[in-house]
Amino acid sequence: MKKAIIGKKLGMTQIFAENGVVVPVTVIEAGPCVVVQKKTTETDGYDAVQLGFEKVAEARVNKPLLGHFKKAQVDPQRYLKEFRLENAAELNVGDVIAVDTFVVGEKVDVSGVTKGHGYSGAVKRWGHHMLQATHGTGPIHRQVGSMGANSTPSRVFKNKKMAGQYGNENLTVLNLEVIKVDAEHNLIAIKGAIPGARGGIVFIRNSVKA
Repeated sequence: MKKAIIGKKLGMTQIFAENGVVVPVTVIEAGPCVVVQKKTTETDGYDAVQLGFEKVAEARVNKPLLGHFKKAQVDPQRYLKEFRLENAAELNVGDVIAVDTFVVGEKVDVSGVTKGHGYSGAVKRWGHHMLQATHGTGPIHRQVGSMGANSTPSRVFKNKKMAGQYGNENLTVLNLEVIKVDAEHNLIAIKGAIPGARGGIVFIRNSVKA
């Protein structure tokens, strides 16, 4: 990982490319992020930097974190995230990482928390077929269905897709293309959809596959 930034998902829109093709994009308010802590191989066993995003009043920060920010001599930040960057040794506490570290056409990976749907049935959670809503089907149109015979195997197989908690989990979408970068307004437009609701925090880094 060579570069990374923290951002906030603003929503989706579309942009017309130079060839006239309509491109669906997700707009993210990315950065500026300040380096709050620097970790080195000598002291911590690995190289990394801790980035902070979105300034917050001191009254909104507890005392241990407030001491952490004062030691770094930076303003309190609402969100913190550690990244193991290849160039972590070149960064220092107090340095600011802006959205213009990414360029148009670059491939990135975006991580976020998906929308939570609570306890959901198999039809909504896994896309199972519903039974025909005709006479004789009974009140089981959306149930899971057969789970195993009584004698063999006398159990439910592992990984059987059933009802349960749906969403609200960490998800990373790989190899998305940067369509536009607005350094003046700290905005970046990324092709396609990314995890989470509007206003959700996401982490952008250069693609591990590209």
